Amino acid sequence: MRSIWRGAVSFGLVSIGVKLYSATEDHDIRFHQVHKTDGGRVKYKRVCSIDGEEVEYGDIAKGYELPDGQLVVLTDADLDELPLGTKHEIEVLQFVDQDQIDPIHFEKTYYLEPDGVATRPYVLLRTALENAGQVAITKIAIRQRESLAALRVREGVLVLHTMRWPDEIRRPGFAFLDDEVPVRPQELQMAESLISTMAGDFDAGAFTDDYREAMTALLEAKQSGGEVRAVPETADTDGGAVVDLMSALRRSVERAGGTAPAGDKAEDDEAPAEAPAKAPARKAAARKAAPTKAPAKKAAAKAPAAKAAASEAEKPAKRTARPRKTA
Repeated sequence: MRSIWRGAVSFGLVSIGVKLYSATEDHDIRFHQVHKTDGGRVKYKRVCSIDGEEVEYGDIAKGYELPDGQLVVLTDADLDELPLGTKHEIEVLQFVDQDQIDPIHFEKTYYLEPDGVATRPYVLLRTALENAGQVAITKIAIRQRESLAALRVREGVLVLHTMRWPDEIRRPGFAFLDDEVPVRPQELQMAESLISTMAGDFDAGAFTDDYREAMTALLEAKQSGGEVRAVPETADTDGGAVVDLMSALRRSVERAGGTAPAGDKAEDDEAPAEAPAKAPARKAAARKAAPTKAPAKKAAAKAPAAKAAASEAEKPAKRTARPRKTA
């Protein structure tokens, strides 16, 4: 594991150096977005909605829209100046019984490892929490966001659960809560009997992710059945264009009565055949590219060459495949 945060637990006058690790990981089967016909990866660009230009990552800032529609732009320098007293410190605020914390507050879980020579005070805090049977309520700032957190002991390791603030918990304002719904004693007794019958000790290993297992079996079946294809070579090295982005933008310009820039005509070859709005544009480009007739005097001077070209044109021409332009 790789630590994602480094700081200290502030426990009274004791400072315990620790490193923070993610305690959980996702095992979901992840997919790429690909073009259905050829398997090419679908890629994206960060494009400004005002000028249509691609924006470098370093030029991106955070924007907050005010209720009146105005925009406040914050840069990294602005965020670095915010007073985060818990930026490199886990400050212990209080000790409480764990059953007093509603699990709805819990967000993410992290492991704490003693850093360097901090093992002895680390074990001291761990043992004290175990003997008291309580958890520590703390504050921590991770990625420029301050959170409440609960610090407890699990399998000999200090575990930190970041928590949502009280105003981030929604109230269940459902209409049925105001209604008097009658429950028959016989029904309640039967429900309680069913709960008693199904009661047991919780063992997370007894449960399985049926969807993931079915998806894994499906992928293995397709692989064993030969339903695979080689990963296609990318046509460009920019790493950013969406195949249909330029065509969609061009159609939007044409619908608005404008003219698409000449620089992107090469992408017309990749446009869907059912886009009738582009046919006139192709014909106009073809007419513009057609060679114009030479003046009469020059044509007369080149008569022998013209005759040779004409006789050559009467011969059956070999068709050559023109390389297809890529976007």
